[in-house]
Amino acid sequence: MEIIEKYFTDLTEDQKDKFSQLKSLYTYWNNQINVISRKDIDSLYLHHVLHSLSIAKVIQFTPGTKIMDVGCGGGFPGIPLAILFPECEFYLVDSIGKKIKVVNEVASALGLKNIKAEHTRVQQVKDKFDFIISRAVTAFPKFVNMVRKNSKQKDKNSLANGILYIKGGDFKEEIAGYSDKIMLFECTDFFSEEFFETKKVVHLEL
Repeated sequence: MEIIEKYFTDLTEDQKDKFSQLKSLYTYWNNQINVISRKDIDSLYLHHVLHSLSIAKVIQFTPGTKIMDVGCGGGFPGIPLAILFPECEFYLVDSIGKKIKVVNEVASALGLKNIKAEHTRVQQVKDKFDFIISRAVTAFPKFVNMVRKNSKQKDKNSLANGILYIKGGDFKEEIAGYSDKIMLFECTDFFSEEFFETKKVVHLEL
């Protein structure tokens, strides 16, 4: 939990309380339904919570922003961002039902009213959002094609509407076709931990 407060110094007491509950909630639910690798649960705040919050170092969502988290797994990056931005709406989708059960249970335990989570494929989602977020669920061009239809046209944030994608490793080939509308943010610019060495947040305007 200390690592979250290290980089986010103006959290409310309510936000601190919600973040502090994540470890026990995910430990409990992970024992019922394995959504995070066993060894990773010990590094939950670094590998999952802070990693998810790298998006918040790139953009401060304005109140009322609608965000869809595609392939959310157990709720990352959607749940940490929903705690940080209580006045924004988050819609989390995953094609695996048991993962959505964990998301709903965690969101309910935390009293998060700004999350809706559904067991569905993004191809079936018709709604439009200001941003579509994800932690590298598939090859980037494939992801863009899947979610392009879900992007709202009218911008109201510091970044243009589109995709915010958390990605590690070499990414040059996957983004080669989008050079005029893409921005890369290195996570090492925000976080000093070795875990973030190759991690980045990718913004693509849609």
